[in-house]
Amino acid sequence: MPVAIITGASKGLGRALGAALAESGWDLVLDARTAPVLAESAHELRKYGTRVEALAGDVTDAGHRADLVAAARRLGGLDLLVNNASALGAEPLVPLAELTLDGLRAALETNVVAVLGLVQEALPLLRESAGAVVDVSSDAAVEAYGTWGGYGASKAALDQLSAVLAEEEPGVRVWAVDPGDMRTDLYRAAVPVDDASGRPLPEVVAPAFLRLLAERPASGRYTASALLSAGAR
Repeated sequence: MPVAIITGASKGLGRALGAALAESGWDLVLDARTAPVLAESAHELRKYGTRVEALAGDVTDAGHRADLVAAARRLGGLDLLVNNASALGAEPLVPLAELTLDGLRAALETNVVAVLGLVQEALPLLRESAGAVVDVSSDAAVEAYGTWGGYGASKAALDQLSAVLAEEEPGVRVWAVDPGDMRTDLYRAAVPVDDASGRPLPEVVAPAFLRLLAERPASGRYTASALLSAGAR
């Protein structure tokens, strides 16, 4: 069975992707910071008959990143790395004039630095399998939205990291994917005053990622909305 590492996998998009992959026969290594929630998610995903390794920890910790890759190796290798764990930098979001530098550093550390660290750790296995990296981006990386400056800057940096990695590693697919607005705890933490009830659930967006895996298009930046529209034709 193919093996995937998914960070930020206890809820939201990470949890939805885990379910979609488990249903498709993937073995999983799951990461999240909150151990009880991660354990519950892993228990539910094992009902699909897949092997699931759940490792609670913080992706900014080098030892934890090494443990994630070691778990994938125990399952037989690594075919997919999904960098989904994200930090906002401030909760709720604030204008740049009010964003602390420590907050910006925290967003960059999780959304960029830790991603590169995990990619570096995982690359030997991904090269062996001609695997894929999915870096979960945001429309805030390419659009100017008030209060989203720090988070958007980190996701813009992630987009560039993805593009350069794709150039340097032609044997590995590297996709930066903008999932669009979703009804998640991350969005509620970012903008608690906004009514998110009309936004799609992550389960609606997850099939876009499965389309990438099925068709393996060229490395690049994709939006879930475009992938879902193309699949509906």
